[in-house]
Order: sequence, then structure tokens, then C-alpha cells
Amino acid sequence: MRWRTILLQYCFLLVSCLLTALEAVPIDIDKTKVKNIQPVDSAKIEPPDTGLYYDEYLKQVIDVLETDNHFREKLQKADIEEIKSGRLSKELDLVSHHVRTKLDELKRQEVARLRMLIKAKLDSLQDTGIDHHALLKQFDHLNHLNPDKFESTDLDMLIKAATSDLEHYDKTRHEEFKKYEMMKEHERREYLKTLNEEKRKEEESKFEEMRKKHENHPKVNHPGSKDQLKEVWEETDGLDPNDFDPKTFFKLHDVNNDGFLDEQELEALFTKELEKVYDPKNEEDDMVEMEEERLRMREHVMNEVDANKDRLVTLDEFLKATEKKEFLEPDSWETLDQQQFFTEEELKEYENLISLQESELKKKADELQKQKEELQRQHDQLEAQKLEYHQVVQQMEQKKLQQEFPPSGPGGELKFQPRM
Repeated sequence: MRWRTILLQYCFLLVSCLLTALEAVPIDIDKTKVKNIQPVDSAKIEPPDTGLYYDEYLKQVIDVLETDNHFREKLQKADIEEIKSGRLSKELDLVSHHVRTKLDELKRQEVARLRMLIKAKLDSLQDTGIDHHALLKQFDHLNHLNPDKFESTDLDMLIKAATSDLEHYDKTRHEEFKKYEMMKEHERREYLKTLNEEKRKEEESKFEEMRKKHENHPKVNHPGSKDQLKEVWEETDGLDPNDFDPKTFFKLHDVNNDGFLDEQELEALFTKELEKVYDPKNEEDDMVEMEEERLRMREHVMNEVDANKDRLVTLDEFLKATEKKEFLEPDSWETLDQQQFFTEEELKEYENLISLQESELKKKADELQKQKEELQRQHDQLEAQKLEYHQVVQQMEQKKLQQEFPPSGPGGELKFQPRM
């Protein structure tokens, strides 16, 4: 149903999987040879992780809301703007008492989880006397002022927080990838410093050889172009390239038949192109880079095709895109091996940051070592005191026994001491 896909596309990246029970998109199946395709069994689907720190809470709230008939009916008629603006959240006041009770319990559990995370963080920093309730303000996906009740404000905040976070999700992934590449180069250079001149030249030569080997791959078609889609049509779908039809192609790859191509379904279309460049068996091919390339391709196609920027491609948007000149005569696609991930200045700045972090870690390690040594000293002192106490107790016990029993002679006779 359309509302399901819309709601979760704005609640989290893979929401259509959760609400429409999407199955992982088949990549290498020849659909022309598959008969009697059975509908996806939602009970067997494991909802994907969105990457949000409140992922589980988000999924549970949506699962509970789906059990209310009134709310489901409103969602069916809602458009994207109603969901994003928060107007739909007002309908929460009309859901059944049973549903509200479940939502209240979910919120209490989430607040308890966040408090536990705060406590763990503060304990690790050895901070004390801090108001944990006040710190809940940093979490903007729920109303911290009322930790026991799930209200329309909570639903509004949850949707808006997820929407905002996911709009920056791809940007964050790009930043993390950049850090990954800088760290990889940093470690390579640090390793070279440990080698003598001969070994260093060998490693440099090997590195250059692997780089050239990786760059030596077949031409990659421009993502979303006619050539790229026809290749999928022929090699993945097993159809005659001369019979390529955009409308049929769309319906063929709309795996869950909801009338949209979502981000998962789009990314599945790029697998053949990525396989031209990346092979997990090859030492020179980095699978982290492959996923970055997949992300770049999906972003590019979405920017070109998704006219209303709702993170979904309709049949109409798809067909209009196939009428553009870029679809028939696209520019060449520059793969990651043709890109510069960072400048020397950025790498130097990153290395300075690493050095600072390492210094901080060393400082903390030294402090922990001192604490360990102090604890060991106190332990040894306590052990010595314990031993001394034990010896004193033994002496007292022995003296007590001597006072209770008179001394005896060699033959066992008692020895009486005359009184003075």
C-alpha cells in the first residue's frame, strides 16, 4: 500500500521493507525463468537496521500503530507533507486505549535505555552528581518532559527526528568513508617508515602495481542510462536487448509491486556495473569502496530522476527520465579510482587529530596504570595486614590453650607449680 512506503521512507531509509515486508532484492535471478512467484512472507522478513541509534524503538512504534484500524485508515489517505509536517500525529489521540498502553510502555523502555546509556557514559568518564533527567534533552526523538506517556508530540518528534537524521545519513556515510581512506593511507605511510630503503621500494612498487591492476577494468556504464539499464535487462533479467521497454523494466524491478522504485531496488540495479570493478577475491579491490560507489550511483540516479525528492521513484518519474538526452547520450561515469578522496592538507590535519587522540589515550593509559599500581600497593598492604592479624590471632589462640591445660612431663605426668 502506498502510505506504508511513504511513511517509512521519511521515517527511516529502509522503511518500505518494514511496512511492505520487502524481501532482499534478487540480483542474479533470471525472472523470465521463474514461474509461479509466491508473494513475500512477511513473517520471514527481518527488518533491516536503519543506522539510527533509536532504530529498534522506531520499528516497534510503527508496528504497534499498524495494529490500530483508525490510524491505518488515516495513513492510507495521508500524503508526504502531512506526515512530515506532523499533522498526522494528531490522529494519535483517537487510537484505541490498548494501542496507547503499548506505546506508553515502549516509551518507558526507551527512556530507561537512554538513561542507562547516559549512566554508562558518565561512569566511564567518572563523573558524578549530574542530573541524568536533564541530559535526556539531547535526545530529540521523544518528549523527555513526560517519560511515562506516549503522546502525539512523541510521534511528531520521532518522525521529524528520523527524517532529519536520514537526510544527513548519506552525508555522514561519505564523511566516514573519507576518514576510512585517510586512515588507510596513514597506516600505509606509517608502515613504510618501519622498512629499510630496499623493502620500502618493494612495497611502493607493489602498491602501484595493485593500483593499476584495480584501474584496469571494463567500461562502467553511466548509472541510470539506457546502456546501463539494457545491460541489466539482458544479463540479469535474461531478456532480448532489442526488446527493451522502460515500462516493463520498471515493473520487473519494482520487486514488491508497490508502484515505486525505492533505494534498495535502485541499488540492486548497479550490481552488474560494480562487479566490473570489484571482486572480493582480488586483493586490490576494496569492498568498502564498492559500497561507496554504490551509494554514489544511487544518489546520482535519485538526483536525476526523483523529481519531488521523496526518496522514491514513480513510474511517471522513471518514464520521463528515459526521455531525456542524458538517458540516451550520457557523460562517461568516473569511478572512485578516478577520484581524489582527500588533499595532503586534509590528510595532515587528520593525522594531527589522530596524534592528539593517541596522546589523550596514552595519558589515560598512564593514569590507569598508576591507578592499577596504587590499587596493587593497597592490596599488598591489606594482604600484609591480614597476614599479621592472622599471626596475632594464632599466637593468642596458642596462649589461651596453654593457660587452659597445665604443662606435662616426659612421662605425661602433670607438673604443678607450687604457689608462692
